[in-house]
Amino acid sequence: MRRVVSSSDVNGLFDLTGKRAVVTGVRRGIGLAIAEMLAAAGADIVGVSAHLEEGTSNAQRSVESLGRSFEGIRADLSDVTQVHALADRLVQQSQPIDILVNNAGSIVRAAAIEHDDEMWMKTMATNLTAPFILTRDIGRLMVERGAGKVIFTASLLSFQGGILVPSYTASKHGVAGLVKAFSNEWASKGVNVNGIAPGYIATDNTEALRGDPQRSQSILDRIPAGRWGEATDIAGAALFLASPASDYVCGTVLPVDGGWLAR
Repeated sequence: MRRVVSSSDVNGLFDLTGKRAVVTGVRRGIGLAIAEMLAAAGADIVGVSAHLEEGTSNAQRSVESLGRSFEGIRADLSDVTQVHALADRLVQQSQPIDILVNNAGSIVRAAAIEHDDEMWMKTMATNLTAPFILTRDIGRLMVERGAGKVIFTASLLSFQGGILVPSYTASKHGVAGLVKAFSNEWASKGVNVNGIAPGYIATDNTEALRGDPQRSQSILDRIPAGRWGEATDIAGAALFLASPASDYVCGTVLPVDGGWLAR
């Protein structure tokens, strides 16, 4: 006989009580919203940002107001030395990392013929190399335990070419590849690796687009939902991918885009 699902079953699917989550790029925007959402579901948060405020940060206040603990770490993910130091610090702590959210990212807008080596290298370091190192090192312990959730922030430009953002596009195509590569190796070992591809979200990264009336309107005209997304739209998807509700979701990049890619 088929078992009837109860309300307690449903609530339990999204319960992160006792879990510990690392969220990079936590200071603002999507990263902050994800940290808040995971904390509201019961997770303690390790928040990483290159520019995390000294003392008590806004992210710390927000997470602690939800009754969870917060550890803030300042690290520049474009600097591979700092990335290795961060990974070492996290794997050596006594409490394991159950959830890793590779959210930190960088974007530089310039025509391809003006896109110099420094722009390329810094973007690739932040968006692709750092997530690879953190996932490899933290994920190794997840594999040993037979449990863990890894979430990458991809992009619509994991599927499209974009305009004036060649390094960002290349890095986000690479992120989609990493999601699949890690998942192929780790899904059988109890570790779920997935990604989220945010659509056009109202954050600092899209301020220039939203400030251009013609470009903004052309974007809105293509979005079936008829609006820019909010950071909380992405955080809801992150909660799903971090929770037991997604235990059979492996190697996917989930677009949260108001229907953009369906057009």
